[in-house]
This record gives sequence, structure tokens and C-alpha cells, in this order.
Amino acid sequence: MKESLSQNDKWLEWAKRIQSLSQAGLTFSRDTFDLERYEELRKISTEIMAEYTDLELTKIKDLFANEEGYQTPKVDVRGVVFKDNQILLVREKIDDKWSLPGGFCDVGLSPTENVVKEIEEEAGYEVVPAKFLAILDMHKHPHPPQPYHYYKLFIQCNIVGGEAMSGVETYDIDFFSENNLPKLSLGRNTVSQIKMLFEFLKDPRKETIFD
Repeated sequence: MKESLSQNDKWLEWAKRIQSLSQAGLTFSRDTFDLERYEELRKISTEIMAEYTDLELTKIKDLFANEEGYQTPKVDVRGVVFKDNQILLVREKIDDKWSLPGGFCDVGLSPTENVVKEIEEEAGYEVVPAKFLAILDMHKHPHPPQPYHYYKLFIQCNIVGGEAMSGVETYDIDFFSENNLPKLSLGRNTVSQIKMLFEFLKDPRKETIFD
């Protein structure tokens, strides 16, 4: 069940909706005056986000300036690797906290190809995908406010080679038990999500979770 939003979160939701509508208008409108209005709406949405997040206004403008076409949720893929009843996590350089290896899906690669690449780049292991565990809407989980709307895909993988090795974006790799989790990078994964993934370890026949 979706948690109730704080007043700040409501402002961010409104700002993201304004941004989405303005981007669609900039994509499909041909009227000069309408284009100016949609550009003004996009400016307003960036100012709201700058007010209610830790992101600087110039950073938000850069993020939105790179967006073209009709706006849709972004896809974030996360690799789930178990060993000796523990789960693989990597320590992120960006915030010194831990997450499942993964990231945005690259154009031209399937979700499974992306997760294989991310695990090898961030943790050093060669893996093969085994099971699609969950697809979650970040809005329905206790992630901190973010400028974009994400769908998170969790794919279980089995190690077939390689060795623990940090990457460009990570500097530590380790396995953790369910009851001994480190401080998590909550923008990437939450405690409740990690515990949800351990349910698949306990019950391999558990059905895929969505939303």
C-alpha cells in the first residue's frame, strides 16, 4: 500500500507532473506561443524541485535539458546474487552506502544483458540470469525524493566466474545476511526491498512481485 506523502513530497510530485506535461507539450506542439508557455512551465518545475530537494537548480536544468520526447518512467535494473544464504551488495562511491549492483538500463541491451554487465562492472563477478523476481514502482516504496519516476527491476543471477572486484562507481563488495545489513543507499534500494528479496531465497517457488 502506498505510504501517505509529506507536504514536501507532494510538491515534488506536482513538480514532476508539471515537468512531464511541459515536456510532452514541447514535443508535440507547433505553436510558438504554446512552446513558450511549456518552456515556462518546465522552468517552474525545476525551481520547485530545487526548493524541495538537495539538487542544485543548474543540475536539475541539465537533467531536464537532456530529456526529449514524451516522458516515461526510467528503468533501473538491480542484480540479486545469493551465496551461503547472504546477498551481494556493493558500496557506492557517490554516497558511501550499500546497494544491489545495478543502474539504468542502457539502450540496445535487454534487462538481463544490462544486469549481467552491471554486476561484472560493479562487483567483478560473471553471472547468468536465473529468475525475474520483481518490478517495483519507486513511488510505492520509501525511497527519498528524486527528480525522475523509476521502475525498478530485480533479477536473480547465479555466479559462474570472476572474483570480487570493485569498479569505477564502487569501492567495496561483500555479502550480507538478512539480519546484518549495512547502511543502504536508499535511492537505489530500501531495507524492505532487500528483505523482500530474501523471501525468494527462502521460497524459490515464490511468484514474481509487481508494483
